[in-house]
Amino acid sequence: MRDNELLSGSTEGLSIGYEYDDDTRSPVIGADPTIRAGSIIYDDVVIGDRFSTGHYALIRERTRIGDDVLVGTNATIDGTSTVGSNVSMQTGVYVPAETTIGDHVFLGPNAVLTNDPYPLRREGDLEGPTLEDHVSIGANATVLPGVTVGRGSFVAAGAVVSADVPEETLAVGVPARHEPLPPSLRGGNAA
Repeated sequence: MRDNELLSGSTEGLSIGYEYDDDTRSPVIGADPTIRAGSIIYDDVVIGDRFSTGHYALIRERTRIGDDVLVGTNATIDGTSTVGSNVSMQTGVYVPAETTIGDHVFLGPNAVLTNDPYPLRREGDLEGPTLEDHVSIGANATVLPGVTVGRGSFVAAGAVVSADVPEETLAVGVPARHEPLPPSLRGGNAA
């Protein structure tokens, strides 16, 4: 699917099938997408049904995305990542390469996931975080490289998560400390 085969509304600045190398393949996008102006989807991306973006979303190469996923305005998935189904990434979310996101996950506005343990200081392998099923990440929270946020956990707004979060746990503060998940937040995210 290339630019002119899709979409409702303005397609100004839209690029579906950005060829980043000589031997890339057009992205595969499932049924009923809504991809808004300014969005860029690289080649070698596979996306499920009912995919939706805000304006100026960026999805880089070798990303796999499930069904019913929203990638909000100015959100970035930097490639070589996996995103499950029923995921909502709000405005300004950043997902680095080598990240795994499960099903029924919510990332609030400007949530930032990171993958480089030593930015510009020394060589190291990139390792994005893993967000298991039914995780919620609050606005402006940061999850550091290699961290796993366990199933059903909730990361509070503004938290900086530097260590694994057990299942069904609340992570709050800088650096984030673990607290019992309040009863009102138990049971996972709504479908």
